[in-house]
Amino acid sequence: MSPSAIPSESQSSSPSPSAVYKPASAEGPAENVPLPVMPEEAKVESKEGLIAFARHWYDLANYGYETGDVEPVKAISGPDCTACIGLYSTLEEGYAEGGWFGGAVVSANSVSSDFIRMENGEYQVLVLFVQQPIEAYGPGGVHFGTRGEGKPYVQMIEASFDSGEWTAQDVVTIKKLP
Repeated sequence: MSPSAIPSESQSSSPSPSAVYKPASAEGPAENVPLPVMPEEAKVESKEGLIAFARHWYDLANYGYETGDVEPVKAISGPDCTACIGLYSTLEEGYAEGGWFGGAVVSANSVSSDFIRMENGEYQVLVLFVQQPIEAYGPGGVHFGTRGEGKPYVQMIEASFDSGEWTAQDVVTIKKLP
């Protein structure tokens, strides 16, 4: 089942006030996952705004891993974004036919930028992150295996700012650390 075919209660943009968040497990996918809200700081063309935007991008990637919904991260990403395309494909495959992911939480441990506009008008921000191993489940809680090692990676986001909004034009992995 594609992310767009996930039942509507999984796609609600915000859970009801009485709904309690429940992480994914072998018993089922995550429930009542709150949609991360773009921080006000991330709406400003500044070094701090770019860093806040980058952190928000990873928050939306986490939301995608928990829900299968790629639309929020897609809305702030360019069409040729390398890591984004990989993320969309992974989530589509993982949530197909009633599957889901557990774990997979990305922690952006360090985010930095010299905030220099490149010739193409974009800025670069480096992100050192660790992603928990991804547990893949299928119908009935069948465990399909674990992907990833929980090791640190460095990615670079090339972002543009236009009409009061940042867009991740590309996200590329620079290095996997030991």
